[in-house]
Amino acid sequence: MKKILLVIVFMLGLIALPTLSGKSYGWGFKRNSEHRQPEIGRYAEEIEGTSSFYVGPADEKVVFLTFDAGYDNGVLPKILDVLDEKNVKSTFFVTGDFIERESDLLMEIVWRGHLVGNHTWSHKDITKLSDQELETELRKVEETYQRLTLRPMPKLFRPPAGQFNRESLLKVQDLGYKTFFWSLAYRDWLTDEQKGEEFAYKNVMDNLHNGAIILLHTVSEDNCKALGRIIDGIRAEGYAICNLDYFLKSSSSKEAACGRLF
Repeated sequence: MKKILLVIVFMLGLIALPTLSGKSYGWGFKRNSEHRQPEIGRYAEEIEGTSSFYVGPADEKVVFLTFDAGYDNGVLPKILDVLDEKNVKSTFFVTGDFIERESDLLMEIVWRGHLVGNHTWSHKDITKLSDQELETELRKVEETYQRLTLRPMPKLFRPPAGQFNRESLLKVQDLGYKTFFWSLAYRDWLTDEQKGEEFAYKNVMDNLHNGAIILLHTVSEDNCKALGRIIDGIRAEGYAICNLDYFLKSSSSKEAACGRLF
Protein backbone atom coordinates (compact mmCIF):
# COMPACT_ATOMS: atom_id res chain seq x y z
CA MET A 1 0.00 0.00 0.00
CA LYS A 2 2.88 2.36 0.87
CA LYS A 3 4.44 1.68 -2.54
CA ILE A 4 1.20 2.53 -4.32
CA LEU A 5 0.86 5.79 -2.36
CA LEU A 6 4.45 6.71 -3.14
CA VAL A 7 3.84 6.14 -6.86
CA ILE A 8 0.70 8.28 -6.76
CA VAL A 9 2.48 11.10 -4.91
CA PHE A 10 5.38 10.92 -7.37
CA MET A 11 3.04 11.12 -10.38
CA LEU A 12 1.14 14.04 -8.90
CA GLY A 13 4.45 15.79 -8.33
CA LEU A 14 5.32 15.36 -11.99
CA ILE A 15 1.99 16.81 -13.04
CA ALA A 16 2.49 19.83 -10.80
CA LEU A 17 5.97 20.61 -12.07
CA PRO A 18 6.46 23.12 -14.93
CA THR A 19 6.84 21.44 -18.29
CA LEU A 20 10.51 21.58 -19.39
CA SER A 21 11.71 21.03 -22.93
CA GLY A 22 13.77 18.03 -24.01
CA LYS A 23 16.94 17.97 -26.05
CA SER A 24 18.20 21.35 -27.18
CA TYR A 25 19.65 22.19 -30.60
CA GLY A 26 21.72 25.10 -31.82
CA TRP A 27 20.54 26.33 -35.21
CA GLY A 28 22.89 25.61 -38.09
CA PHE A 29 23.01 24.79 -41.79
CA LYS A 30 25.38 23.47 -44.44
CA ARG A 31 26.64 26.14 -46.83
CA ASN A 32 27.31 25.53 -50.50
CA SER A 33 29.18 27.42 -53.20
CA GLU A 34 26.40 27.21 -55.82
CA HIS A 35 24.14 29.90 -54.38
CA ARG A 36 21.54 27.27 -53.50
CA GLN A 37 19.47 27.26 -50.35
CA PRO A 38 21.48 25.55 -47.59
CA GLU A 39 20.68 22.12 -46.22
CA ILE A 40 19.55 21.86 -42.60
CA GLY A 41 19.51 18.07 -42.23
CA ARG A 42 17.61 16.73 -39.23
CA TYR A 43 16.42 20.22 -38.29
CA ALA A 44 13.91 20.10 -41.15
CA GLU A 45 11.94 17.45 -39.30
CA GLU A 46 12.35 19.28 -36.00
CA ILE A 47 10.79 22.54 -37.27
CA GLU A 48 8.13 20.98 -39.52
CA GLY A 49 4.64 22.09 -38.51
CA THR A 50 5.87 24.70 -36.01
CA SER A 51 5.26 27.98 -37.92
CA SER A 52 9.04 28.32 -38.22
CA PHE A 53 11.01 29.61 -41.19
CA TYR A 54 14.68 29.76 -42.04
CA VAL A 55 14.37 30.61 -45.72
CA GLY A 56 11.88 32.06 -48.16
CA PRO A 57 10.63 30.72 -51.51
CA ALA A 58 13.21 28.81 -53.53
CA ASP A 59 11.75 29.96 -56.85
CA GLU A 60 11.74 33.72 -56.19
CA LYS A 61 14.67 36.13 -56.23
CA VAL A 62 13.84 37.70 -52.90
CA VAL A 63 15.97 38.01 -49.76
CA PHE A 64 15.22 39.22 -46.25
CA LEU A 65 17.54 41.47 -44.28
CA THR A 66 17.25 41.03 -40.49
CA PHE A 67 19.19 42.26 -37.48
CA ASP A 68 19.51 41.07 -33.88
CA ALA A 69 19.87 43.81 -31.26
CA GLY A 70 20.54 43.08 -27.60
CA TYR A 71 22.42 46.32 -26.91
CA ASP A 72 23.87 49.27 -28.81
CA ASN A 73 27.49 50.36 -29.13
CA GLY A 74 26.91 53.33 -31.41
CA VAL A 75 26.61 51.39 -34.67
CA LEU A 76 22.84 51.01 -34.98
CA PRO A 77 22.05 54.68 -35.79
CA LYS A 78 24.47 54.48 -38.72
CA ILE A 79 22.83 51.25 -39.91
CA LEU A 80 19.44 52.96 -39.85
CA ASP A 81 20.82 55.82 -41.95
CA VAL A 82 22.14 53.41 -44.59
CA LEU A 83 18.81 51.56 -44.73
CA ASP A 84 17.04 54.89 -45.24
CA GLU A 85 19.47 55.92 -47.94
CA LYS A 86 18.95 52.63 -49.79
CA ASN A 87 15.17 52.51 -49.24
CA VAL A 88 15.28 49.15 -47.45
CA LYS A 89 13.00 48.02 -44.63
CA SER A 90 14.25 45.37 -42.22
CA THR A 91 13.25 43.49 -39.10
CA PHE A 92 15.09 44.07 -35.82
CA PHE A 93 14.79 41.36 -33.18
CA VAL A 94 15.21 43.02 -29.79
CA THR A 95 15.46 41.94 -26.17
CA GLY A 96 13.67 43.53 -23.25
CA ASP A 97 16.92 45.04 -22.05
CA PHE A 98 17.33 46.79 -25.40
CA ILE A 99 13.81 48.24 -25.23
CA GLU A 100 14.43 49.58 -21.72
CA ARG A 101 17.96 50.91 -22.22
CA GLU A 102 17.59 52.10 -25.81
CA SER A 103 14.00 53.30 -25.92
CA ASP A 104 14.89 56.26 -28.17
CA LEU A 105 16.58 53.93 -30.66
CA LEU A 106 13.65 51.55 -30.52
CA MET A 107 11.31 54.39 -31.41
CA GLU A 108 13.66 55.44 -34.21
CA ILE A 109 13.46 51.92 -35.67
CA VAL A 110 9.66 52.08 -35.59
CA TRP A 111 9.42 55.66 -36.91
CA ARG A 112 11.58 54.76 -39.87
CA GLY A 113 9.15 52.02 -40.87
CA HIS A 114 11.04 48.90 -39.83
CA LEU A 115 9.56 45.91 -38.02
CA VAL A 116 10.48 44.94 -34.48
CA GLY A 117 10.50 41.26 -33.52
CA ASN A 118 10.62 39.52 -30.15
CA HIS A 119 14.01 38.13 -29.00
CA THR A 120 12.76 37.37 -25.44
CA TRP A 121 13.11 39.57 -22.40
CA SER A 122 16.41 38.25 -21.02
CA HIS A 123 17.96 36.29 -23.93
CA LYS A 124 17.55 32.90 -22.24
CA ASP A 125 17.65 29.48 -23.86
CA ILE A 126 13.94 28.87 -24.54
CA THR A 127 14.35 25.09 -24.32
CA LYS A 128 15.22 25.43 -20.64
CA LEU A 129 12.13 27.47 -19.73
CA SER A 130 8.83 26.21 -18.38
CA ASP A 131 5.67 27.03 -20.30
CA GLN A 132 4.93 29.90 -17.91
CA GLU A 133 8.49 31.23 -18.00
CA LEU A 134 8.52 31.25 -21.79
CA GLU A 135 5.20 33.04 -21.96
CA THR A 136 6.42 35.63 -19.45
CA GLU A 137 9.62 36.19 -21.48
CA LEU A 138 7.58 36.98 -24.60
CA ARG A 139 4.63 38.81 -23.04
CA LYS A 140 6.88 41.14 -21.06
CA VAL A 141 8.58 42.26 -24.26
CA GLU A 142 5.20 42.71 -25.97
CA GLU A 143 3.79 44.80 -23.13
CA THR A 144 6.86 47.02 -22.82
CA TYR A 145 6.95 47.56 -26.57
CA GLN A 146 3.25 48.48 -26.68
CA ARG A 147 3.54 50.91 -23.77
CA LEU A 148 6.39 52.66 -25.54
CA THR A 149 5.10 52.68 -29.12
CA LEU A 150 1.34 52.62 -28.50
CA ARG A 151 0.99 49.82 -31.04
CA PRO A 152 0.94 46.02 -30.81
CA MET A 153 4.16 44.16 -31.39
CA PRO A 154 4.44 42.11 -34.60
CA LYS A 155 4.25 38.39 -33.87
CA LEU A 156 7.75 37.68 -35.15
CA PHE A 157 10.15 35.70 -32.97
CA ARG A 158 13.82 34.70 -33.08
CA PRO A 159 15.23 32.27 -30.49
CA PRO A 160 18.18 33.65 -28.51
CA ALA A 161 21.46 32.17 -29.78
CA GLY A 162 19.40 29.99 -32.13
CA GLN A 163 18.67 27.47 -29.35
CA PHE A 164 15.51 25.48 -30.00
CA ASN A 165 13.71 22.18 -30.06
CA ARG A 166 10.35 21.11 -31.41
CA GLU A 167 8.58 21.45 -28.05
CA SER A 168 9.70 25.04 -27.52
CA LEU A 169 8.81 26.06 -31.08
CA LEU A 170 5.31 24.65 -30.65
CA LYS A 171 4.92 26.65 -27.44
CA VAL A 172 5.98 29.80 -29.28
CA GLN A 173 3.46 28.97 -32.01
CA ASP A 174 0.72 28.56 -29.39
CA LEU A 175 1.51 32.11 -28.25
CA GLY A 176 0.71 33.35 -31.75
CA TYR A 177 4.23 33.79 -33.12
CA LYS A 178 6.06 32.84 -36.26
CA THR A 179 9.68 31.89 -35.60
CA PHE A 180 12.47 33.05 -37.91
CA PHE A 181 15.85 31.39 -38.06
CA TRP A 182 18.25 32.24 -40.90
CA SER A 183 20.00 30.77 -43.92
CA LEU A 184 22.89 33.22 -44.17
CA ALA A 185 25.01 34.53 -41.30
CA TYR A 186 28.54 34.76 -39.99
CA ARG A 187 30.30 35.47 -36.68
CA ASP A 188 29.69 39.21 -36.77
CA TRP A 189 28.68 39.70 -33.13
CA LEU A 190 32.26 39.41 -31.86
CA THR A 191 33.12 43.09 -31.67
CA ASP A 192 36.77 42.43 -30.78
CA GLU A 193 37.24 40.14 -33.78
CA GLN A 194 36.04 42.33 -36.66
CA LYS A 195 37.76 41.45 -39.94
CA GLY A 196 36.93 44.39 -42.13
CA GLU A 197 34.34 45.63 -44.57
CA GLU A 198 35.44 43.35 -47.42
CA PHE A 199 35.12 40.26 -45.22
CA ALA A 200 31.55 41.19 -44.28
CA TYR A 201 30.62 41.96 -47.88
CA LYS A 202 32.00 38.67 -49.24
CA ASN A 203 30.32 36.61 -46.52
CA VAL A 204 26.95 37.83 -47.71
CA MET A 205 27.54 37.94 -51.44
CA ASP A 206 29.34 34.57 -51.67
CA ASN A 207 26.43 32.82 -49.96
CA LEU A 208 23.47 34.67 -51.49
CA HIS A 209 20.53 32.50 -52.61
CA ASN A 210 16.82 32.69 -53.37
CA GLY A 211 14.78 33.30 -50.24
CA ALA A 212 17.83 34.01 -48.05
CA ILE A 213 17.00 35.20 -44.54
CA ILE A 214 20.14 37.15 -43.71
CA LEU A 215 21.09 37.58 -40.06
CA LEU A 216 23.35 40.50 -39.11
CA HIS A 217 24.09 41.94 -35.67
CA THR A 218 23.75 45.65 -35.04
CA VAL A 219 26.97 45.88 -33.00
CA SER A 220 29.26 45.05 -35.94
CA GLU A 221 31.27 47.93 -37.41
CA ASP A 222 32.06 45.71 -40.39
CA ASN A 223 28.37 45.24 -41.15
CA CYS A 224 27.76 48.96 -40.94
CA LYS A 225 30.63 49.81 -43.27
CA ALA A 226 29.67 47.09 -45.78
CA LEU A 227 25.90 47.47 -45.61
CA GLY A 228 25.50 49.92 -48.49
CA ARG A 229 27.67 47.75 -50.77
CA ILE A 230 25.80 44.64 -49.64
CA ILE A 231 22.44 46.17 -50.54
CA ASP A 232 23.73 47.39 -53.90
CA GLY A 233 25.31 44.00 -54.58
CA ILE A 234 22.13 42.11 -53.74
CA ARG A 235 20.11 44.27 -56.11
CA ALA A 236 22.76 44.05 -58.83
CA GLU A 237 22.29 40.27 -58.71
CA GLY A 238 18.59 40.76 -59.43
CA TYR A 239 17.19 40.18 -55.93
CA ALA A 240 14.46 42.19 -54.25
CA ILE A 241 15.02 42.92 -50.55
CA CYS A 242 11.85 42.18 -48.59
CA ASN A 243 10.78 42.41 -44.98
CA LEU A 244 9.50 39.54 -42.84
CA ASP A 245 5.88 40.66 -43.03
CA TYR A 246 6.14 39.01 -46.47
CA PHE A 247 5.48 35.75 -44.60
CA LEU A 248 2.32 37.19 -43.04
CA LYS A 249 0.71 38.45 -46.23
CA SER A 250 -1.34 36.89 -49.00
CA SER A 251 0.38 36.50 -52.36
CA SER A 252 -1.55 39.48 -53.72
CA SER A 253 -0.27 41.85 -51.01
CA LYS A 254 3.37 40.81 -50.67
CA GLU A 255 4.63 43.77 -52.69
CA ALA A 256 4.33 46.01 -49.61
CA ALA A 257 6.91 43.86 -47.82
CA CYS A 258 9.55 44.57 -50.45
CA GLY A 259 11.01 47.98 -51.25
CA ARG A 260 11.43 47.38 -54.98
CA LEU A 261 9.76 44.09 -55.74
CA PHE A 262 10.09 42.31 -59.09
